[in-house]
Order: sequence, then C-alpha cells, then structure tokens
Amino acid sequence: MNVIQNLNFMKAITELVPKLIQQALWIVVVTTIVGFALAIVIGFLLALGRLSKHKWLVNIIVIFQEIIRGTPLLVQLVYIYYVVPLLIQVCAYFVGFPDLKVNMPAVLAGIIGIAINYGTYISEVIRSAIVSIDNGQTEAALALAMTPRQAMFKIVIPQAFRNSIPVFGNYLVMLVKDTSLMAYITAPEFLLVTKAYTSQTFLTIESYTILAVVYLIICIPLAWGVKVLEKKFNRKFR
Repeated sequence: MNVIQNLNFMKAITELVPKLIQQALWIVVVTTIVGFALAIVIGFLLALGRLSKHKWLVNIIVIFQEIIRGTPLLVQLVYIYYVVPLLIQVCAYFVGFPDLKVNMPAVLAGIIGIAINYGTYISEVIRSAIVSIDNGQTEAALALAMTPRQAMFKIVIPQAFRNSIPVFGNYLVMLVKDTSLMAYITAPEFLLVTKAYTSQTFLTIESYTILAVVYLIICIPLAWGVKVLEKKFNRKFR
C-alpha cells in the first residue's frame, strides 16, 4: 500500500519526459534512420552475393550470416564497442603504429551493430523475394536485348523490393525497440536516461511505465504507417 500511496506520476512526467526528448530522442531517431538505411544496403549486397555464381563468395556470406544469426544482438554491440577498438590497436601495433589509440563512440557502435544484424536478416528476405520473381520476366528482358545485369536491376530487384516492404516495415519497428540495447554500451538512449533518472529519484514504477508508453507512442503509429504504405504500394502495382 505504501508503494501505491507514494506514486508520483506527475513528477516523473514533468521531469523524465523532457530528459527523454532532449537527451535521448535524437539518438534513437538517428540510429533508427541511419541503421535501417545501412541495413537495407547490407541486405541487398549480401542477397546478391548469395545469388552469385562464385561458390567461394557464397560460402563466405553463409558463414558470416550464421555467425550473426547465431549470436545475440547485445553481444554483437558489446563486441563492436569494447573488442573491435582493441583489435584495431593490435593490428596497428604490428604494422608500425604502436601508440595508436582507438575509441569507438557508443552511438557509432550501436549503428554499426544494428545495421549488420538487421542487414543479415533482411538479406534473406530480399534473396527470397528475388528468387520468387518469375523467370519468364527475366527471359523476356533478355529477349529485349537487356543484359543479365540490366534485367536484374531494372526488372527483378524493383519488384523484389516492393514485395519486401511489409517485412521491411516489421523490421523497422523491431529496430526502434532494439535501440534500447544500446544502453548497455553507454549510449544515452531512452533506457539509459530512464535508468539514470530512476537511480536519482527512486520513481521506479513511474519511470519505466513512462518509458513503455513512449515506445508505444512511437511504435504503434509507425506500424500503422507501414500498413498504409503497404496498401498504397499494392494498389499502385496491382
């Protein structure tokens, strides 16, 4: 009962929400936009590599994908933030730069980790979408004197991209939520700012409830927007 009586949501709202907006919102927005854009680029490159005729390239990409899919995103973020700079320093030592010091910014590490992780999953979506395109369209393009490369980039990939949009949207919503993992590499996003505020005020219930509501306010309209975009694409290309 004492816990209920001591609840002070108004204090938490007036103090925590401005902190989330001023300190953390830009990090979440930048990480989401840049990370997702890079993930799509990485996904396309990996998908095209998987469809390559070069067996060695396919094998390398498969091994890379298995490593990424077989480890948690949180572990990948921690590895990029803490271990990669040390590995760079070791390599620099052996090539004649023993005094080189590398500091990985937390936000940059988060963007890189999220982009690689989501790009790996998106690559399978894109590859499946490309494979699902009727071969007859490629044959028709070749009959019109297009090169195989032109047929791929002008006929196949645009359709594959359109067919992948619903899944892209789902991954985008997931990515927004996964930015909270960046708190564990000291990036001041929503979760870390909330934890810091809670440690100062002990308004645990209020703070984390507000945090959950903030994510709902962001993710639910985003999911609706993806559905609207999907319907528009379906009508346009029907």
